[in-house]
Amino acid sequence: MLLNKKFLLSFFTVFICFFLDRVSKIYIIKFFIDNSFKEYFVNKFLNLILIWNKGVAFGLFQSEDLIYQLISFLILLIVLFVLFLIYNSKSIKEIICLSMIAGGALGNIFDRFYYSAVPDFIDLHYGSFHWFTFNIADSWISIGIFSLLIFDIFKFDKKEKKNE
Repeated sequence: MLLNKKFLLSFFTVFICFFLDRVSKIYIIKFFIDNSFKEYFVNKFLNLILIWNKGVAFGLFQSEDLIYQLISFLILLIVLFVLFLIYNSKSIKEIICLSMIAGGALGNIFDRFYYSAVPDFIDLHYGSFHWFTFNIADSWISIGIFSLLIFDIFKFDKKEKKNE
């Protein structure tokens, strides 16, 4: 019974993350094509700009052809490893965080195969400082990773207090 609940929770989380990522990318691509925009100003901290990323997270290590395919294959292996971690996880918090990572990664790997690049469009900035352009899938991956780290820190603190 626990396996079924764990599977449903994981599947639902992965699906929601993947779905929201797909919807956002489809909307942004259509928005930019229909309006012939290069950049769309939202407010003084946020612009939307469509960039086709052939690298890894946040556009790092841009590459072509064989290197791109190898990176895509490596990302697919990482997704499979995250799914293995979900399967072996006992903690609801861990399952949700790992499922967010898997949902985001599946969103980006889908784009790598469908578009041969990942559409990034969120441009956060303050003054002349711009963060790497990213997408909703990158956000899910980052939130999942940071949440796992935070949960791990609090677990560590609880163990320390018990040992005192």
